[in-house]
Amino acid sequence: MSEPVHKMQCMEIWGGNEAASSALSTPGIDLWVHAEPFGEGESGGDIHYVSACAAGKIARIVVADVSGHGADVSELARALRGFMRKNINTPDQRKLTRQLNRAFHRTAKDGKFATALVVSYFAPTDELIMVNAGHPRPMLYRAGEGRWMVITEELRSEGKASGLPLGIIEPTEYAQQAVKLERGDMVVICTDSVTERRGEDGQLLGEEGLIDLLGGMDAGKPEELVEGLVARIKAMQNGEVVDDDLTVMLVHHNGGEAERQSIGEALTAMAKMMGLVKV
Repeated sequence: MSEPVHKMQCMEIWGGNEAASSALSTPGIDLWVHAEPFGEGESGGDIHYVSACAAGKIARIVVADVSGHGADVSELARALRGFMRKNINTPDQRKLTRQLNRAFHRTAKDGKFATALVVSYFAPTDELIMVNAGHPRPMLYRAGEGRWMVITEELRSEGKASGLPLGIIEPTEYAQQAVKLERGDMVVICTDSVTERRGEDGQLLGEEGLIDLLGGMDAGKPEELVEGLVARIKAMQNGEVVDDDLTVMLVHHNGGEAERQSIGEALTAMAKMMGLVKV
């Protein structure tokens, strides 16, 4: 039985570092999220957030994998929510990523770091704009071609540290890249607990193995893809306990457009932007 879809409201921020199995919707895209902390913990080292801007044109997604668990990660999750609120209406997520790197570098202890993928969907142009801070690369499904592929980053060499995980070097530069989405296209975002699973032969799943798994699933049923993928990944464990959190997110382009806001909705959005209403 599929989860009820939560329609994101203007200036809303959803998520955290707790377990989740949810379906979300924003103008132009649908999202499915499965987050599972390691062991019996209520919260884990994986952090996921989705936000919607005031005008309904920008949906932002952050998936981060922190090297650790417990209170330190929960504190970072709260800080990340604050940074997302502060930058909820700006299309340029490089600023957000740089802020996260500075904050993590300042507060991280015992050599902890975090990989992160910061993604914005810009409804007016149907573009997915991404910043990758050392995170596993996302997978793209082209509906028109009927195939999955890895979203590769443009390599840049400017003599500066670039694209490193959060907390490694301060300052670090982060580059943006954009992918144009067509109706029916999908993007899978996951943490390394997925690609680092081992099969019966002892080999890591890796990017090619993940593409093979996705290719064997029904792309015409995006609402079933995340839970189906999680089930297949867990089947690889052969009863063994995997000491890591698990997060999988699917972004599906539904071809929808931003709805017109009523006067009341516009005033409420403005109040949230001005801090008169808590987000």
